[in-house]
Amino acid sequence: MRLFAAVLPPEDVVQELAAEVAELRRLPGADGMRWTEWAGWHFTLAFYGEVDDGLVPELTARLGRAASRTEPFRLALSGGGQFGHGRALWAGAEGDLRTMRLLAERAEAAARKAGVPRDEHRRHKAHLTVARSRDAVDVRPYVEALHAFRSRTWTVGEVVLMRSHLPTSGVPGEQPRYEAVARQALGAAG
Repeated sequence: MRLFAAVLPPEDVVQELAAEVAELRRLPGADGMRWTEWAGWHFTLAFYGEVDDGLVPELTARLGRAASRTEPFRLALSGGGQFGHGRALWAGAEGDLRTMRLLAERAEAAARKAGVPRDEHRRHKAHLTVARSRDAVDVRPYVEALHAFRSRTWTVGEVVLMRSHLPTSGVPGEQPRYEAVARQALGAAG
């Protein structure tokens, strides 16, 4: 299974971002971007890649322990940015990013302890991808438009082990599908 650990924004926050993205899609050149679907919007904490089915129970248990040692924290969508010279456009976050980074580190450690092979460790950067491009694109107008965007603040109360189903149809623009494999409550809620 292709897995990752994530924080999912609540539905009303997704709707706030969807309204902002609808405005971005009206900007010149927006039709040259591949816009991600609302159902897939998430903050990746740790990407595990292909995980052997036999390791999933141990990974789930260790991710649960990592979650139980991390207190719920406040988060809001805020601003935006880009990676790879416009190859990825994202919405950012504000709030208790220190705790979110700690949870990401613990999610990485859970995989190592569960025996999931790890390639490289990347420093966690809170971002939610809203669009991609195969080519370098000048996304400055989009980043500027996102600059003033702020969602309501919510309390993150769980980490979700997600499975990614990559597109298989070959239809241009087909998006990955995501499904929750396990939900682990943070802190005392667990």
